[in-house]
Amino acid sequence: MKMTNDEYKDYTDSHSPRSKSGRNMLRAFLVGGAICLVGQALIDIFMALGIDKETACSGGSISLVFLGALLTGLGVYDDMAKFAGAGTLVPITGFANSVVAPALEFKTEGFVLGTAAKMFIISGPVIVYGISASVVYGLLYVLFGG
Repeated sequence: MKMTNDEYKDYTDSHSPRSKSGRNMLRAFLVGGAICLVGQALIDIFMALGIDKETACSGGSISLVFLGALLTGLGVYDDMAKFAGAGTLVPITGFANSVVAPALEFKTEGFVLGTAAKMFIISGPVIVYGISASVVYGLLYVLFGG
């Protein structure tokens, strides 16, 4: 069977699955936006309770990390991630998920060799890079002024 390049392209296009990227981007945007909306609502609630803005922002971040870890432990965050993809990975709740999920997976190996050893298997490189980058930035700031 001989085909021209155009015929082959038409053939492969007709047998290839359609891209779902538009739907996936919309889901990621909506769920990621909802997580950020919850974070902003928490900050507003803390500020309404009389807490200063800086402390309220810290409280909002801490609350989101706690909620992400709790939802991961309950198995809800994984379902959200299957639905929303990157929409759950980008906010700070994704960091909490990356710490708690491996810890839950390896809890059968014991507390020290399982949970404690594997807890930072995914998020560890992110933490190391963040600390390293902040040290380099601090050194550049000291050397060149700011």
